[in-house]
Amino acid sequence: MLSSTYRYVLDLQEIDGTQLAVAGGKGAHLGELSRIEGVSVPGGFCVTTDAFRRTMAEAPSIDDDLDRLSRVNPDDREAIRTLSARIRRTIEDTAVPADIAAAITRALAPFGEEAAFAVRSSATAEDLPTASFAGQQDTYLNVVGASAILRHVSRCWASLFTERAVTYRRRNGIDDRTVHMAVVVQRMVSPQAAGILFTADPVTGNRKVATVDAGYGLGEALVSGLVNPDVYKVRDGEVVAKTIAAKQRAVHALPGGGTQQVTIDALRQEQPTLTDAQVVRLVRLGRRIEAHFGRPQDIEWCLADDDFRIVQSRPITTLFPVPETGDQENHVYVSVGHQQMMTDPMKPLGLSMWQLTAMAPMHEAGGRLFVDVTRRLATPAGRAGLLDLVGRGDPLVRDALETVLERGDFVPSLPDQGPAGPPPGRAPAPIETDPALVTELVERSQASIAALRRDIRTKSGPALFDFLVEAFAEHKRVLGDPLSMQVIMAGMEATWWLNDKLREWLGEKNAADTLTLSAPGNITSEMGLDLLDVADVIRPHPHVVAFLQGVEDDDFLDELPKLPGGTEARDAIEAYLDRYGMRCAGEIDITRPRWSERPGMLVPAILDNVRNFESGAARRRFEQGLQEARKKEQDVLSRLRALPDGDRKADEAKRMIDRVRTFIGYREYPKYDIVSRYFVYKQALLEEAERLVRAGVLAEREDVFYLTFQEFHEAVRSQRVDDRLIRQRADAFRSYQALTPPRVLTSDGEAVDGAYRRDDVPDGALVGLAVSAGTIEGRARVVLDMAQADLQAGDILVTAYTDPSWSPLFVGIAGLVTEVGGLMTHGAVIAREYGLPAVVGVHQATRLIRDGQRIRVHGSDGYVELLP
Repeated sequence: MLSSTYRYVLDLQEIDGTQLAVAGGKGAHLGELSRIEGVSVPGGFCVTTDAFRRTMAEAPSIDDDLDRLSRVNPDDREAIRTLSARIRRTIEDTAVPADIAAAITRALAPFGEEAAFAVRSSATAEDLPTASFAGQQDTYLNVVGASAILRHVSRCWASLFTERAVTYRRRNGIDDRTVHMAVVVQRMVSPQAAGILFTADPVTGNRKVATVDAGYGLGEALVSGLVNPDVYKVRDGEVVAKTIAAKQRAVHALPGGGTQQVTIDALRQEQPTLTDAQVVRLVRLGRRIEAHFGRPQDIEWCLADDDFRIVQSRPITTLFPVPETGDQENHVYVSVGHQQMMTDPMKPLGLSMWQLTAMAPMHEAGGRLFVDVTRRLATPAGRAGLLDLVGRGDPLVRDALETVLERGDFVPSLPDQGPAGPPPGRAPAPIETDPALVTELVERSQASIAALRRDIRTKSGPALFDFLVEAFAEHKRVLGDPLSMQVIMAGMEATWWLNDKLREWLGEKNAADTLTLSAPGNITSEMGLDLLDVADVIRPHPHVVAFLQGVEDDDFLDELPKLPGGTEARDAIEAYLDRYGMRCAGEIDITRPRWSERPGMLVPAILDNVRNFESGAARRRFEQGLQEARKKEQDVLSRLRALPDGDRKADEAKRMIDRVRTFIGYREYPKYDIVSRYFVYKQALLEEAERLVRAGVLAEREDVFYLTFQEFHEAVRSQRVDDRLIRQRADAFRSYQALTPPRVLTSDGEAVDGAYRRDDVPDGALVGLAVSAGTIEGRARVVLDMAQADLQAGDILVTAYTDPSWSPLFVGIAGLVTEVGGLMTHGAVIAREYGLPAVVGVHQATRLIRDGQRIRVHGSDGYVELLP
């Protein structure tokens, strides 16, 4: 073993997983791997990051180039390419300092002059739990001789600044100056076979299925795409599937250094690279490594003399995490975000607040929330009811659940308990069709929120958190009010009844869409129309319009009164914020900035309304919808009366039309109640965070967003916060942003998104769920951030999801396409309210539809055509 007194070189045996800053990700992992009993790691050493920093200091010009690089726009690929190439040249042209070269030469001596090595980059931001950086830096194989080793060490240092590595760091929010490079110099193995072992299936996410890719010779042939690998899948110690490829070439090491491609003998090309017994043995080894690191691993291996050597292991960062349960039972989870129209990750305070105020227990994974539906799926009645409910809202969730159920052995089968519930398609809830019920519910909600605002003002410190626990109980009491649930279900069931019966009797699809236009009392559709009224106040004042076009911060309301017409404009915006300022994109996460906190977020929508509409548009829009709904009602009832038994059918339909128009608007009100309460909670909690900042407990008040509610409470009580925990949570949150949550997730880690089982869609069309009738053709505007929207009249909005905060945009578009959504989710409800053809649940719509492309949205049939 080498002496640890060498500052610039450490033997792999001296390194463990804690020495990331010294050995980089690869070096730290290899050092840790070499400590696992039964794991064979080729010997070698690590040139530490101290050597890298020392060499960088020998080239002062690098500092200037790094300054320039930090100022470059991340999208300016040409500038990044030019600057990174200059930095690489400088590093490669800088001589390795003599004492570092001597340390490396001494480390090589015990291996002999003819020994061959792999020289491998090991950056400090590499092979991390949150970002693997796989393939971002360089590896050189079969390097022989001290001078060649030194030359390739310099190349590895320089590879920290390849264009792809710099771009990758930018996308992951990592500063170039904070990353340093170590270099692993490892004894070369000349294997009969090599490849990659994933201890979880990288495609499905299933943690119980391991995947082995294998090919002849060095693993470089697989990594470079030179050959297709043999692929083996292993579950419970048994090969359950394998695909043997025709492996025509391999990469072998040359005796004097370097590598070459060789042609595989024709008789061996389609022979399995590994025996089943070898595959099972390799997976067993992988499970040992996985257990050591505590998470699924992407492992590079090679086989020499029937001995598996491990040359790398890194976490699989693309897998969606699995909720922790503490048991070994099977669980099936349904995504909450797909129901709430917020599939982005939430910060810990947001997660815990939603869990504390939700009506059902929820589990966290990957910054998202999931509901465990295993018990409901286990009984015949529970399964039928759940599948019917989710199927009406989002057929993809139903299909995903059915996919899991079809396996037969994952969900336990239990008998029904107690008397059977009402059959699917039960009669509407037993309440009268009385508008006074809605009025009563809204008044109850407003009184409760007014009491909350009044009582919370005097609370601070630990007493605030005690008060909030009681407030959460009131929150859930209002949310779970039986009358509220009856009204919501009455509106939804009347909608379903109308769609089902009018299709059966008249052959009409989605007839309820027109019948619900301009239904009264929809707080979310009113929010969009009210912003049109704000635009009416601003439009006559050109100085105000010009000023708003240049707004870049959130202090603009204070400046408005200095302009002609500015006082009226400010008063109109503030009145709007008084009613809707608690809303924002992703509003179920209490940590998201609200419109009242950042009113500048509304300015683009206001300006669009000023440009695209004339005065009085809100009133005309509502009245037009009302007239269309009345006309549709008369048409439907007239046609029904002409049918056999027509008077009865018309009378039933009339009762349901009245019912749906009475109750459907209330569907959006409970969410308004929730976010109204959330804003009150948030303001009180931020005042508490300010006190922690003033006391020196917190660096910034937003740091509390990375604490759970319970941890925040404890911080206030103890006046102490773990800074490392906040940093770890912030890093984890950034990593979660790169993950896409599945609609359904199993405890095995399998992500199931479901599929549309349809054959009635034109070739090339994008399939989705029909949620608002009509067909519209227009320009697609792909918008991922409401604040960046630039919409013209007639545009079709294409986005990942919409929550109520997007409603102000709905008044100016002609149609809607989203990746996430269901029949009764926000986007669908408001699209119907405004009469916009809409298709939701379109997989990867924002990637498959180009911004500016012409598309045709078939809102009655559930698909989108891409037009030339």
